[in-house]
Parts: sequence; C-alpha cells; structure tokens
Amino acid sequence: MGLCFEADVNVNKVKQISSQGLGPQIVRQQVSAGQSDDTDMIDLGQLFRTLWCGKWWVALWISIALGFGGYYAYALAVPKYTTTAVVTLENRQEQVVDFESVVSGLGGDQTSINTEVEILRSRELIKKLVLKLDLVSDPEFNVALLDDTGLSFSSGVGFVKTLVLGAPQVVPAPTAEKTLDTVTTAVQAAIAISNIRNTYVFNVKTTTEDPEKSKQMANTLAELYVLNQLEVKFEATQRATLWLTERVADLQTDLERAEAAVKDFNAGTELISPEALEGLNRQAKDTRERLKAATERAELLATRLLLLDEAAVKGDRAELLRLADNPALSQAKTDEFDAKFAAFMQTETLGLARMQTRKAALSQSLATTEGQIARQSKDLVTLQQLSREAEAARSIYEYFLGRLKETSVQQGIQQADSRLLSHAILPEIPSAPHKVGILALAGVLGLLVGAGGLVLKEFLSKRFRTAQHLAASTGYTVLGQIPKFPGRKRKTVIQYLKDKPASAGAEAVRNLRTSVMLSNPDRPPQVIMLTSAIPGEGKTLLSLALTQSFSGLGKKVLLIEGDMRRLIFREYFNATDQSTGLMSVLTGESPLLAAAQRAEMIGADVLLGGTTQANVADLFSSERFAALMVEARATYDIVIVDTPPVLVVPDARTIAQHVDALLFAVHWDSTDRSQVREGLHMLESINIHPSGLVLSQINIKGMKRYGYGGQYGAYSKYGQKYYTN
Repeated sequence: MGLCFEADVNVNKVKQISSQGLGPQIVRQQVSAGQSDDTDMIDLGQLFRTLWCGKWWVALWISIALGFGGYYAYALAVPKYTTTAVVTLENRQEQVVDFESVVSGLGGDQTSINTEVEILRSRELIKKLVLKLDLVSDPEFNVALLDDTGLSFSSGVGFVKTLVLGAPQVVPAPTAEKTLDTVTTAVQAAIAISNIRNTYVFNVKTTTEDPEKSKQMANTLAELYVLNQLEVKFEATQRATLWLTERVADLQTDLERAEAAVKDFNAGTELISPEALEGLNRQAKDTRERLKAATERAELLATRLLLLDEAAVKGDRAELLRLADNPALSQAKTDEFDAKFAAFMQTETLGLARMQTRKAALSQSLATTEGQIARQSKDLVTLQQLSREAEAARSIYEYFLGRLKETSVQQGIQQADSRLLSHAILPEIPSAPHKVGILALAGVLGLLVGAGGLVLKEFLSKRFRTAQHLAASTGYTVLGQIPKFPGRKRKTVIQYLKDKPASAGAEAVRNLRTSVMLSNPDRPPQVIMLTSAIPGEGKTLLSLALTQSFSGLGKKVLLIEGDMRRLIFREYFNATDQSTGLMSVLTGESPLLAAAQRAEMIGADVLLGGTTQANVADLFSSERFAALMVEARATYDIVIVDTPPVLVVPDARTIAQHVDALLFAVHWDSTDRSQVREGLHMLESINIHPSGLVLSQINIKGMKRYGYGGQYGAYSKYGQKYYTN
C-alpha cells in the first residue's frame, strides 16, 4: 500500500533473519528477495488507522462535496417532471362485417410487441408530435432559442471564448429541416417507451421541465400512435382498392377478348360438337370395314379368274369345273361347254370390275370422312382451349371483383390495433433532480476523494514513520526510538533528561543504551559512534543523551566531538578554553586527560573539537587519531564519538574504522528513503555495517495524527503508567 503499510509486512522477516546471526547486507538481500512475495499483503488495520487519523481531512472533502452537491441540487439543477400515458395492444379484434380484413390485425407474440415499441419511439412519429405541439418553438428542445436570449450556459462559454480567442467565424443559421431534426432528437431523448412484462401494455413516459408539457406530450404521442395505426390501415385499404379497381378493369377487358375469340371461332367454322365427331368416327369405322370386305372380295375374284385362265389354257376341264363351282357349267354338254364357259368368264369379269369400282368408291368415301374427322378434331381442340381461357378469365375476374367489393366495404370500418388505456396525469412533484441521491453521491465522492488523497499521500510518502518500516526498508535492526524532547534550546533538552530521569524520553535513551550493549553480548562495544545521512537528524543531541545515560551507570565516559567542521558542542557547555581539545591532542600539544573537559551536565568528559587549517579527513586518517582511540579505550569505559553526516563529508567513514558500534540516526518523518539508503550504501562500500538504526526526534502528536499513536515504544499508551514526563 504505502510506506507505513509496507512496514508491517517485512518486519517479522527482518527480525527472523537478524536473529540467525546473519550480516546486515545479507539481511537486506533476503528481505528484498522476500518482498515480492509479501508486498501484496495489506494491513487493513493500518489502513483504517490512517483513514481515522485523517478523518478531519476526509470530513473536509465530504463537506466540500456536499456543498457543491447541494448547490447543484437546490440552485443549479432544473426540476424535471415525469408522467406516463398507458397504451394497450388489441390483438383480438371483432370485424364489423364477415369479410377477411385486407390489413390483418397484429399478433401477440414478442416480435410484434417489440415492433410496436420501436414504432412508438420512431423518429417519424416523434416528428409528428413535434409538429403538432410546435415544439420547435420550445427553448427546452430548441437550444438555438436559448442562445438567442443570451441566458444559456453555452452562450456564456461562447462569450469567454470570444474574449480569449477573438471573434468566432460566422456560422450560417441552420435550415428548417435541420432544426426540425435537432428538435426531434431532443424530444426523442425526453421520451421513454417500455412494455410491461408478460402484457400487451406499453408505458409512454415523458420527462420535461414543465408538468403540463409532460402530460400533453405523453397523451398526444399515445393518440398519434393510435391514429397512425388507423392511417396506415386506411392508406393500405385505399391502395388495395385502387389497385383492385385497375386490375378488375384489365381482367374485364381480357374476359371480353376471350369470349369474343370463342364467338368468332364458332362463326367461322362448321357447327361441331363432340357428338357429331363421334358419329363421323363410327361412319369411318363402318366404311373402313366395308372397304376391307370389298378388297378381300376383289382379290378373291381376281385370283379365281387367273386360275380359271390357267386351267383353260391347259384344257383341264375337271379343274375348271372345280374352280368355277357352277352347276350350270357342270351340266353343260360338250358342244355347249365352251360357250357357257365363255359366258361364265364374262360374268365373273364384270363382277370383278364392279367390285373394284365399289372398292374405289369406299376408299374415296373413307378419305373424305377421315379428312372431316381431322378437321373437326382440330377445330374442337381450338374451341375447347378458347372456351377454357374464357372461363379462366371469367373466374379471375369474378374473384377480383368480389375482393374489390369487400375492400370497398372495409374502407369505412377499419379499427386500430391499439387503444389509449390511461391518460397521463399532471405531475405535482418533480422526478428530478433526486436531491437526496445527489447529496448521497456527493458525500460518497467526497469520501472517496478524501480517503484516496490520504492513501495516495501515504503511498507516495518517502519518509519513515515507524521502526518497522525503517527496518523493512533498510534491512537493519532499529535499536532505538527516541521521541522529540521538550524544549527549544539544546541546554534545556539536556537539563530535561537530567531533571526527568523517569520520563519517556529518558527511558527511550536507556532502551537504546541497553540495545547497544546487548547487540554483542560476548564483547559489548566500548567505542560507539553516531552518524546520519544528512545534517539535522538529531545525532548530536542523541550523542549527549547516550553519554549522560552511560554515565548514569557509574561508568567513565568520554564524548568526542568528531564533527570538527561545525563545532556545536560549545553551544551546550559554554566552553571558554578553546585552546585545548581534540585538535591539541592530535597535534601533540596536550595529552588526552588534560584536553578533556569535565561536563557536569552529562556527568562525563568531553573532548571538544578545534579549529584547524588542515584537512579534517586527513587528520582522522592519521596515526595520531588511531593512537588517540587506543588511549581512549585504555582510559575510559565508554567512548562516544559524534561524527558528521555520511553524505556530506567522508569523516564518518574514516572514524568508523576505529569504533566497535555504529549507530545511524534517522529523523522521523523527515529524511528521504533514498538519502538513508545512499548513506548506508556509502558505509557498506568500505565494508562498514551499522550496528543498528535509531529513529530519532519522533513527534508523539504526529504519530497519533498518522494513526500510529498508542502502539509503539516510549510513546505508546500502555507505557504511560511507567513514565513521569
């Protein structure tokens, strides 16, 4: 989440790894490696505390939002009035006459219902409403009228644009058709059409700035919808009647033409009928049979004559008598036989001639009859085809004539498929704005903005407010948490610690002292150095307080002013003899015990710095300073060295080569994370690792303001009974 939310996530990991005896650099690496697994965890309790400590900030934003919301709801927002007309779909209609309707009634399926909803909200129907109520002249829907008056918001914006950008280009006035389309769109947005589920009922809801106008628009639209259905049916019936009239006239002409063709054909051909054609067929059949018999008789006679001629040539009388089969010829005498045979042959020849003549006559008669049959069959087929065409034309003509009469009857008795079920009433209470809803929404927005600002501020914060966060961010253990001591002057602060040994601040210093001594139980540190990343971290005051705390144990303590560039110890002790001090010892002018001055305020010896023209960093790198540190170890129980900031000068890194413990001070809610990390990195670059960090100058009220009060260390609520501040 943010700095303080991140802290609780990794603090346990820091403590666990530190307890295993691993080095600080390893601790930092392992904590960094584990951060990706734990950063998704959010301390909800900490989040709540952060929001609670910023409750007045959130309340301010809520108040501002409620103010704007109330101003909008009660002063700026235009009241809107909503009313509803109800239309029902008549899917079952009784016809006045028992004819099939030319325009059928609507079905009751969902598709038909959805279609009617779209018709109700269609632009064409809305445009009729606009024209009927002259809504083009209504400023609510025609914004051009508002611009003309100069009272609209857009006109104000246009005035500002004119001042800033200069005179705008002249825009031609919209055409009447464009204005009508614009107003239709605006009116369409003010109308809502809905279907009540599982019914044939539609709600026509209108919302405008005038209650009377809302009522009038809803009722008029419903009436226009019903009237539109009648108009559609009437127009459809009228179009059907016109088309049927033209079609009947064309069909009548076709019928007359077909009947005339039948009549003309009958007049131009012989009177024929299927019965007469059947008689001709019977006659042809009889003639065909007679012709066959005559043909057979003629062939028989011709064959007989031929055989008789052959027998006569041979002179075979017996054969002649058999073939002739004539009793008279058989009884004839010999001298009479030739004469009678000649007469018989003549008679037979005449009979053959007569039979051939008859055969020719029958053949001619059959040909004539078959010609008549072919001719009359063709004429009969043509006549039947013309008759069928005429009959078909008559049937179509009669059908369309009947439909024309039915449609003509339907023109005056059409019914609409819907009816107005309930008229819209005059609304008395505005439907908008929803003042309570606006205020609620404004309050929620204010809460979100306020809370979001707090969380964002916490997330973007790059300072340290808790020891847990400091340890999690750096990977080093926080050995102490020192509150900000009362008093503006530095002397007052030291006097406060002396006068209030049971105060929370004094106890915090003692806790730091204990943590330092127990950081290495086998070899407690003797030389302790205090430094920081940048100036103003409270390390000098911390050095004095720690010196006073160690002297309280009865130990012989030496406080060395290692910051020789500022020389601020004299502000604490009012030292008048500036000739002796650290510089005199390093130059060999004075021994250590002679140069050290007794400070009763802290109960310890103080080795003040001194002015010099030489490079201070070179002095701390000299063998004389190393010898001084050896002598100090031999002379004093505890040696505390106050050094300059690491990021400012290299003195601290040089002095750190001769100390047992290094305390790195970090100002509460002040020092940037990057500065602290860079300072630690500069120490680590020469293989110097701080023994621990000290979160200094903690503002107790600030901790409470950030939501941490009552939870940690010397400023916790549960420790108040132990302190006398």
